[in-house]
Amino acid sequence: MTARFSPRNTPLRTTAALLGLGGILVLGACAPEGASEMTPEGGASAPDGGVQSLSPGATENAETTDTVASGAGDSDAPADYTASMQDIESEVGTAQIREMDGSMEFTVEVSGMEPGFYGLHVHEIGECNPDSAAPDDPSELGAFLSAGSHIGADESDHPDHAGDLPPILVQESGEGHLTFQTDRLTAEHLQDEDGAAMMLHSGPDNFANIPERYAPDGPDEDTTGTGDAGFRWACGVVEAAG
Repeated sequence: MTARFSPRNTPLRTTAALLGLGGILVLGACAPEGASEMTPEGGASAPDGGVQSLSPGATENAETTDTVASGAGDSDAPADYTASMQDIESEVGTAQIREMDGSMEFTVEVSGMEPGFYGLHVHEIGECNPDSAAPDDPSELGAFLSAGSHIGADESDHPDHAGDLPPILVQESGEGHLTFQTDRLTAEHLQDEDGAAMMLHSGPDNFANIPERYAPDGPDEDTTGTGDAGFRWACGVVEAAG
């Protein structure tokens, strides 16, 4: 934000300004030959022979500082992990995951979908079979059940699983974009022996927020397990980038 100052001219300030201007003229006249080619400390010679000085408050380390700052939360930085989320026919979205200082940053893009909110989670097994059995119940068959439950489902109820993520909002254009950070997940979660999978569900996630007036006995198993986000719409195995 640029600060604006109203000019306040007084006789005393006008006199001081004139005296200062006179001093500059005298110094300019006494400057040694070739002084115009000198640059002030911290400045750089411009192509037209003038001087390009650093902006107010900048230092010689400005370039280094900018580089460090741009790497924090910069969605253009190279991803450490990626996932291509596909339904039973084709790709519907991608996820790029970056390791940050104490957290993981996700950038998720989807397209060709109906407008609305969709549940998004990280599942505990990196296997996306569109016609598969649940690892804990082979009699249960369905799309992408091979990916298992949410990461951390054995440790807490939804929405406190490590793999529970914010929902993505798809716009009227059919496209959706979401960038966020979470400190619940680590690289070990994503790259353990079983791997991990990004899962896009068919409906919104209510995060098990069911008012008592609607469920006096509390949320049921479906709600505490998945947030009633519907069936598994698209799945993508999380893989190390590069």
